[in-house]
Amino acid sequence: MGIKEKIKKIPKAPGVYMLKDGCGDTLYIGKAKDLSKRVPGYFQEKRPRTARQMSMMERVKDLDYIVTTSEEEALIYEANLIKEKRPKYNVELKDDKSFPFLKLMLNEKFPRMIITRKKVADGSRYFGPYTRVKLLRNALSVMKGIFPLRQCRRIPKEVCLSYHIGQCMGPCVGEISEKGYAEIVRQMVLFLEGKKTTLLKELTGQMNELVKKESFEEAVIVRNRISALSEVPGKKLRDYSGWGDVAVKLKRLLRLPRLPLRIEAFDVSNISGQDASGSMVYFNNGRPDKSNYRKFRIKHVKAIDDYAMIREIVRRRYKRLKEEKGAFPDLIIIDGGKGHLNVAYDELVRLNLRHVPVASIAKREEKIYTRGAKTPLDINRDSQILYFIQQIRDEAHRFALKYHHKLRCKAVSPKL
Repeated sequence: MGIKEKIKKIPKAPGVYMLKDGCGDTLYIGKAKDLSKRVPGYFQEKRPRTARQMSMMERVKDLDYIVTTSEEEALIYEANLIKEKRPKYNVELKDDKSFPFLKLMLNEKFPRMIITRKKVADGSRYFGPYTRVKLLRNALSVMKGIFPLRQCRRIPKEVCLSYHIGQCMGPCVGEISEKGYAEIVRQMVLFLEGKKTTLLKELTGQMNELVKKESFEEAVIVRNRISALSEVPGKKLRDYSGWGDVAVKLKRLLRLPRLPLRIEAFDVSNISGQDASGSMVYFNNGRPDKSNYRKFRIKHVKAIDDYAMIREIVRRRYKRLKEEKGAFPDLIIIDGGKGHLNVAYDELVRLNLRHVPVASIAKREEKIYTRGAKTPLDINRDSQILYFIQQIRDEAHRFALKYHHKLRCKAVSPKL
């Protein structure tokens, strides 16, 4: 394929490009936020050029490019390729004293990554140099989400905000072993060396092995890492920005014994105590599974008493599930406040199911209550966790109203 045909096929995506001579030797390596806009510009005759650029373009007979997930990743790849190929016309990085590096502090028990302009013989490993410090900071921020190394200068005695938002694995409190942490460091080094294909192959194999062992929480973390590294330019993959992250964060926030893969949520509906009904919706792996929804016609409560109704439907659901020796959910969500939570938990205790985690969400305040906490959880209104729980609560409410409406229609319809 000739160079003109290659130019026409350049995608609208970030990446790294290489201009080559007739023998295939690389003359120049650059990065671009949009390859389709940057690369063709070199071949426009009316474009003003310096003498050096004119000399280079006279020798350019071929080109190649690598599509990346972001401009930040292109920055990492560019530096690696320049160091590897030493192209003649990349002069700006020859004097690397004025450019920033990424410093991996391997002399620490749990290594961290920082940006620096000085190289010191202290056992650390340096990557770079890089041409744009602002873009490098952005790249480091992105990597924190993919490779959650610690960021604190001194290891604290308790976890910090970085742990709760998934940007640290909590080595300070033993949430990850030295061996497990070293594996994340090794994976980050592969990425920084530009060996993403090798890394993705390794991660995919690791994820499959974890699934076979039913280590689902760890498998989700690895899957999120794969998704982030494979992200289509300009689009967010659902697994990375959605359910995978929420499941891990929800487990930490609610201190659940395992990942909440199976969630059941309850709500009740009545008008002036008439035709009271209840609902249970079932979410599996973050998605509604309507084949496992359940509806309840309130049998034993005559007055307007939401607490008593919640008691009844929770008791009926789990008494039957216990008799059938079915699988209990990883988390129960109750539509209501602290009082609704307490009566639901009381019924679980009566059934000897106190080990099943339960939480509630109040409608107006949108506050999440848990057992053992005097005050609701402090969660931002725009957080993924709150949004996910609201989705489940709203689905339970919708299902309850739908069944209640059906019962009302039957009650008022004329008998033929």
